[in-house]
Amino acid sequence: MSVLRKDPVSNGWVILAEERRAWQSDFILQPVVRQPGDNCPFCGGRESETPPEITAFRPPGSLPDTPGWSVRTIPNKYAALHIEGSLDRRGEGMFDQMNGIGAHEIIVEMPEHDGHMAYYSRHKMEEVLAMYIARYRDLLNDPRMRYIQIFRNYGTGAGASLDHPHSQLIALPITPRWVKEELMSALNYYRLKERCLFCDIVAQETRDRRRVVFENDGFVSIEPFASKFPFETWLFPKEHLHDFSMTSEDQLDDLAQALQRTLLAISQCLNDPPLNFIIHSAPRLADYDLRRVPDVTIEQDYHWHIEIFPRVTRIAGFEWGTGFYINPLSPEKAAEELRRAFDAYSSQILRAGPSAAKPSPPQQGLTE
Repeated sequence: MSVLRKDPVSNGWVILAEERRAWQSDFILQPVVRQPGDNCPFCGGRESETPPEITAFRPPGSLPDTPGWSVRTIPNKYAALHIEGSLDRRGEGMFDQMNGIGAHEIIVEMPEHDGHMAYYSRHKMEEVLAMYIARYRDLLNDPRMRYIQIFRNYGTGAGASLDHPHSQLIALPITPRWVKEELMSALNYYRLKERCLFCDIVAQETRDRRRVVFENDGFVSIEPFASKFPFETWLFPKEHLHDFSMTSEDQLDDLAQALQRTLLAISQCLNDPPLNFIIHSAPRLADYDLRRVPDVTIEQDYHWHIEIFPRVTRIAGFEWGTGFYINPLSPEKAAEELRRAFDAYSSQILRAGPSAAKPSPPQQGLTE
């Protein structure tokens, strides 16, 4: 019999319908097909083919827009929003609009074309995360910006138009609706219990263990209790932090390990699927917000996190029409499969030696 579960973060419901599942026949287990970098503008040595860089990690004395960088941030050539201008908020009858002011940046994670984030070294992952934090902090200094969305699309099935390893950042002059839902749930929970909703989730999941994918001293990744999609994975800092930009250098090593190992487990288990991951963090509160909402407790009630969505199923009319999601795989089983895949890969590397650790996905897929 199917089961309905409620997500305490969004207050939405999902239907876990495992009896509908035919395992691999129900999942889209087609690996991302990588294209060669013959005409890729993100590759090292082709810096003149992109807009001028905003910033980069490069050796001292190295000139902008030249080779030698390790992580490079550039404006998106086809930006959804633009940094120049004023918001000019206005109405059109009962409707509201404003100018498309914001920022849309590309974070090119490495000069090499064939890198794979799930197989990055710890140092490389730390570099990428450090660039995320640097750009996040810089853009929040702009009083027009309310929310910074960092995300990564991997594979054309997840919306990526170029294969070169890269992430994106969009700075918005408003707080997105789905983030507002999380903020309201967190606020209501805090007002009721005087505790952080996400801290309570972390505490319960680390005690229960059934839905834990990976854990180290500073971070834990889990399959949410009411997962909307198979293998949906959330990664939390154990320490209560409402703002991603507050992540310290001391925490970066644990975060890099947790994110890399979680992505590696997904890659190994699901034959290197297309996926998206997004970072949810607290918005920048304007003076208007502070006047409108008394006793703002966002520093106490919200908790930044990363959400990862492998694209192994499709949503259809029922989901679009109702907001209900039908998930054919329980999060408990998904966590078990991800742990098994990571353990199998680790055992293989221990037997074969470090030289065997290549970014080539397995063909094993799921087990019955």
